[in-house]
Amino acid sequence: MPERRTPHDDLVDHLVRSTSLARGEAARVVLDVLAYFDESAEEYVRRRHRELRSRGLTNDVIFRRISEELPHRAVAPPALSLRQLRRIVYG
Repeated sequence: MPERRTPHDDLVDHLVRSTSLARGEAARVVLDVLAYFDESAEEYVRRRHRELRSRGLTNDVIFRRISEELPHRAVAPPALSLRQLRRIVYG
């Protein structure tokens, strides 16, 4: 049975060639990274608040830190309809 290809196989292949990761491990790393960056801004804020709160930080410190982190963070874009995609291209 032929191996099934996925949209991220080029990246998985690159990781296998450039690291000591086996193919299955590289595929899991890619999926973990994609899931990490698939968070919406709201999900990111909630997660970071929980993490920082568990370290004993106060809300004043937490919200200041999150506001500094967000501009440097890749967050998932909003879902776009086909019409919105067309408008991006054609105005």
